[in-house]
Amino acid sequence: MDMGDIGAALRAGWHDFRRAPAMGLFFALIYVLGGWALYFFLVVTDQIWWAIPLTVGFPLAAPFLAVGLYEVSHRLEQDRPYAIGDILGVVWQQRLRQLPLMSWVIIVYFLFWSFFAHMLFALFMGPSVLMNVSTSYAYLFQPEGLMMLLVGTGFGAVFALVLFCLTVISLPLLLDKELDFVTAMLTSFATVRRNPRVMLVWGVVIAGLTFAALLPGFLGLFVVLPVLGHASWHIYRRALRDTP
Repeated sequence: MDMGDIGAALRAGWHDFRRAPAMGLFFALIYVLGGWALYFFLVVTDQIWWAIPLTVGFPLAAPFLAVGLYEVSHRLEQDRPYAIGDILGVVWQQRLRQLPLMSWVIIVYFLFWSFFAHMLFALFMGPSVLMNVSTSYAYLFQPEGLMMLLVGTGFGAVFALVLFCLTVISLPLLLDKELDFVTAMLTSFATVRRNPRVMLVWGVVIAGLTFAALLPGFLGLFVVLPVLGHASWHIYRRALRDTP
């Protein structure tokens, strides 16, 4: 792969979104509503315990939602119909294949990172602060808090990079081919290892655009999420274009 593949994939993703905007908006709406729900329960009602099922629900549902966008791009490539019933039917069929196992891998990974983040918090700030976090974040601007943020961000970046390497190719691959999820993850990791510069930039593009889309009340996700979803399918196609 080369750097031109990123621009080409983004253009193809934008083209797919323009051809099937209703499908992209449908899948993006789920994320926007989820973001608003998290904001409502955490900020408006201060019911922080709702964050657990809502946050865990995202990594469980995300692969299935991504498959919907991949399938739209797949059908557009072949000039096949992409009615919402057909796409949702394909998403529903994935429950009988390897995708649920990938979802559980992502959830376990997320839970491990959550445990690790709490451990870092306790190591730097002490267990008493962890048990008495209030709406004031002044403790984060103390030397211990700043060091915790620095170290935590570094570890978080490593965790995110590993998860990216395991899923960037494996998710569309599981839709496209009949193979087990371990082989798909190994193929994804090997693809990143063969194309480290291109894939690292692609990861930065995903993170940067997603972060920017979150700022205007999650509304940017209505465009960014479907474009990135479609573009991810085209990145997969370009990464494995020589594979039968």
